[in-house]
Amino acid sequence: MCSKMKIMKYCVTLIAVFCFLLSCKKDVQAVLQQGIWRGSMEVQEGHRLPFNFSLQKNESGYVMEVFNAQEVLTIDEITMVNDSIYIKMPVFEGYIAGTFTENGIDGSFIKESLDRVVPFSAAFGDSTRFYLNNKPNTDVSGIWETEFSKGTEDAYIAKGIFKQEDGKVTGTFRTTTGDYRYLEGVLDGDSLKLSTFDGAHVFMFLAKVSDSTLHGTFYSGNHYKEPFEGIRNESYELPDADSLTFIKEGYDQLTFSFPDAEGNIISIEDPKYQNKVTIVQIMGTWCPNCLDESKFLVQYLKNNPHPDLEVLALAFEYAKTDSLAWKGISRLKDRIGVSYPVLLAQVGTSNKKTANDKLPMLNHILSYPTTIFIDKKGQVRKIHTGFNGPATGEKYEEFKNEFDAFVSGLLNE
Repeated sequence: MCSKMKIMKYCVTLIAVFCFLLSCKKDVQAVLQQGIWRGSMEVQEGHRLPFNFSLQKNESGYVMEVFNAQEVLTIDEITMVNDSIYIKMPVFEGYIAGTFTENGIDGSFIKESLDRVVPFSAAFGDSTRFYLNNKPNTDVSGIWETEFSKGTEDAYIAKGIFKQEDGKVTGTFRTTTGDYRYLEGVLDGDSLKLSTFDGAHVFMFLAKVSDSTLHGTFYSGNHYKEPFEGIRNESYELPDADSLTFIKEGYDQLTFSFPDAEGNIISIEDPKYQNKVTIVQIMGTWCPNCLDESKFLVQYLKNNPHPDLEVLALAFEYAKTDSLAWKGISRLKDRIGVSYPVLLAQVGTSNKKTANDKLPMLNHILSYPTTIFIDKKGQVRKIHTGFNGPATGEKYEEFKNEFDAFVSGLLNE
């Protein structure tokens, strides 16, 4: 509790100081070097998670691009006053606040709703993510059957998918609830080092690797860590994501009523959704996998408009108030062009058990997102757990084809 109070006090003080600076009448020309930078965040056990980004200046100010393998995260809300800097993440609530010089930034990455503060620093002119000191002793390219927190009640399985070129490694871990998105790093001798910073997650994976095994630790910011281990298995596959969540015996269909941004109570039983194929997305604006799915759904609706197809999202938010939750929802909709309704289902926690209480007809909610497909008769035809996004490569392409075929089949009934 003491630690939490210190974090809250730190955030409040930092915000107050920054607001004061923004209110000053005196304008000072702020300068940052343009080009490539190396950022790092302090996780646990003395480790720092690295990532690279570029800074360029246009007529509107500075634009930051963060690089994770094939992903480029564009950040265009950067405010500087005197030597203070505030970098707001796109869509997500997190931000970096601190001080800067021409060649350096020192501060913290902050997520207020979760009372989390991760120390951050950056230096201009360094394009190296992880420093490579030794020649790789093997090639990790391929499929790895993986288990996190093995032997505990929190254990879960995953599928490691990696590609190695010389010492550089890219890929991800797929789980039954989604993927860890774009990971990038190196194999330094027998040490696998992977990281990602996507505006929400601060993830790093460190492991010792032999030709056929890996043993390591996963770090999530400076608040969580867990062990993982894996073996090579090119034929390994995860359980079917369409079989994990289902309507419980005794229930006929999905029912719910939640408010929209105007305070109207919207129900799946409303006339708008009758005699139509409806896709219900269980999500949160804080969730990168949900963002990936939302982008997919937005594009799918643009490419495949149909009068008998509706999409409806139920947002389960950890924001502490309704107003903050709606602010996050509005930000998501504006940023990626969400045209379908997003209802507020829960505030103050993203706990899946609490979420399940709001939808008691489901056996459980294992993941954000979870996607429910309802036919024209109102019957649930499929529930898909998690989302394997573009970082999963072939799996993502397979998903898109299956999604289109299934939805088209429902529309043609």
